[in-house]
Amino acid sequence: MRRLAPLLLVAVLALAGCGDSSEETSATAPLESGVDQAPDVRSAWEENPECERPQGASRWGCSVGSYRCQGVVSDRGWTISCSKRGQSIAFRVRPD
Repeated sequence: MRRLAPLLLVAVLALAGCGDSSEETSATAPLESGVDQAPDVRSAWEENPECERPQGASRWGCSVGSYRCQGVVSDRGWTISCSKRGQSIAFRVRPD
């Protein structure tokens, strides 16, 4: 299981880093409904004080509702990946 976690992280980061340099939010369609929750999850992540990057950390995590989120420092800012059973959301944040 410990070997699977780094591979999953690499896969998520590779997918999150694809595309042009514009800041976008993307999500897979939830299995239980056709509603796109990506904007709501991103807003909740930005407003949640538990999701703030700890000083000096290159990786951190927090919970946003039923999602578990992981932040990773990249050369384009922070790459955030949130997931729950049947749905995942990834977005980039440029720190102030």
